[in-house]
Amino acid sequence: MKTWTGLLLALLVVPTAAHAQEHRQQYVEQWPLSLSSAQSGAYRITLEPQIYRRAWSPQLADVQVYNAAGQALPSALLAPDQPLAQPPVQRELPWFVLPPLDAGSRNDLQLLTERDSDGRVRRVEARLGASAGAAQSAGWLIDASVLGQQPLAAVMLDWEAPAQPLQATVQVDASDDLRNWQQIDAQVPLVDLQRAGKRLLQRRIGVDRSVRYLRVLPNQGQQLPVLRGVLAELPPAAATIPWEWVALQPVKQGSGSFEFTLDGRYPVSRLDVATPDNSLVQWTAFSRDDPAADWQRRTAPWVAYQLEAGGGSRQQSAPQVLSGVTRDRYWKLVADPATTPAVPTLRVGYQPEVLVFLSQGAAPYALAVGSATAVRQEAPVGVLIEDLRQRNGPAWQPTLARFEGSPETLAGAAALQVPRDWKRWLLWSLLVLGVVVVGWLALSVLRQKPAA
Repeated sequence: MKTWTGLLLALLVVPTAAHAQEHRQQYVEQWPLSLSSAQSGAYRITLEPQIYRRAWSPQLADVQVYNAAGQALPSALLAPDQPLAQPPVQRELPWFVLPPLDAGSRNDLQLLTERDSDGRVRRVEARLGASAGAAQSAGWLIDASVLGQQPLAAVMLDWEAPAQPLQATVQVDASDDLRNWQQIDAQVPLVDLQRAGKRLLQRRIGVDRSVRYLRVLPNQGQQLPVLRGVLAELPPAAATIPWEWVALQPVKQGSGSFEFTLDGRYPVSRLDVATPDNSLVQWTAFSRDDPAADWQRRTAPWVAYQLEAGGGSRQQSAPQVLSGVTRDRYWKLVADPATTPAVPTLRVGYQPEVLVFLSQGAAPYALAVGSATAVRQEAPVGVLIEDLRQRNGPAWQPTLARFEGSPETLAGAAALQVPRDWKRWLLWSLLVLGVVVVGWLALSVLRQKPAA
């Protein structure tokens, strides 16, 4: 019985593994990955120029991470300026303890504050209205005026480990003058549970707006922990990844028009023009992804200049910022006037993107790239990253992975061949055959002599 069971499992597992390996053979090549830590559940890798040069898909959908068994790993492609591609910025905020209130008196709370000239709170006193009753628990006043007009994504609360399990809800209000309050959320959960050496924490309060003051009040019957500190979670700053530039020489020119061919699927978002000598020309840029398609204008006419001064100093116009990212392979510059003697070098600028993937199965991992048929399924890794940041702190981010060594050929150039649609050809063949048969029958009937 055990022998038959083992044989059945082998028959089920082998085809699955074989199918996984066969799926990876749809790519041109794969690049080995080196992990900076083998114990991380999520990794991030910055795409290098060779990946863009090998990619075939205009959406970069033919870039996929595989494990040693040839199984595709959940992954998502992120722009370098996306919040999930970098850790958020944190800053400590002042906070104050509010007096205990019952449910009937929380709206009668009047704060008597001592503030600096710039609005920062130095001291807080509270005066209750006539409906003040028995105390149940306390609340907190958070001073976010130190941030100025900078938006506040969320606040992270740090409290002492409670003696009893904590599972409470609080009401969060915002104000700009400590007099008029606007409710942000009436049921924000705060959780601190421990079991079997593990701890479950929920201490993040989402704000997503510019505020000066926050008021956190417990709902009726809720007990709050002893607060130790408050951290502001700010939106990430602009991406610090440096710009990469690819210089292109004209492959075709005439009458002030210069055409270029890009060798990869780079996420182009900036253009620049360089000339071998001093120049002052008005340019307009166009692009397309198919040599037979119409040109699409990517920039308005702009004046580009270049001045070579004595001593090797050089001054030139600023690069043009495109309205969006494009991965077109074919580009064209049109000069005004068309009689310009300058032969330009087109420089396309981009910021490398980040691929985030989850570790599943055994290492080593490899990044497969280049396929006319395979399509990566975007996984909702953003949900996982946000959850891990809530558990491990806002500064947490996926562990770094790097390319290591030379690429390994998989299917080679055959992976870029678009397969023929045999079903469509067969259908058209049957339709043509049917028309021929009907026509032949009609001619046969017409040629027959009429009966006597």
